Amino acid sequence: MTELLIVRHGETDWNAELRFQGHADRSLNETGRAQARALADELADVEAEAIYSSDLARARETAEILGERLGLPVIEVRELREIDVGNWEGLTSDEVAARFPDASGGWRQGETYDDLAARVLPALERIARAHPAGRVVVVGHGGTIRTLRAHMARMTVDEHRRILPPIRNCEVLHIDVGDVGFRPVD
Repeated sequence: MTELLIVRHGETDWNAELRFQGHADRSLNETGRAQARALADELADVEAEAIYSSDLARARETAEILGERLGLPVIEVRELREIDVGNWEGLTSDEVAARFPDASGGWRQGETYDDLAARVLPALERIARAHPAGRVVVVGHGGTIRTLRAHMARMTVDEHRRILPPIRNCEVLHIDVGDVGFRPVD
């Protein structure tokens, strides 16, 4: 069994402003860097074999801060990117409602959560297979964690979002990956 520590990246200015980021390549702000350093201190004694990251700046920078503390290089995996929110990128919910009043269920020209799951879950399985019986840190996005949690609960992401609070920046989800798939670690 492989243990994955799935981390949401540190805060960006757009997180603080409640803007949809999607594939926008935003860097961490000072709060985000402080969050990543604090998490690196928390994980300092974790014996991880590797650190993987989305190729987007906010995740990569978080992973680099963790990697520096753990003495590990960061391996970028494009499939770990956040969901593509199309033309909602950079907008707040109020701006979306004003600009796209008929967008009643999702973003336009972007991915669905099913699309996100179809690229994130196989990437996480490949990472786990590359480190059998190991422990690996994976830095991704809120959508990465929501998708994985929903998959493990056998729910849609929208159903899952209604019952659980939002994922905080630098929050960590511990999971085991084995013959039965993904399983949360208590």
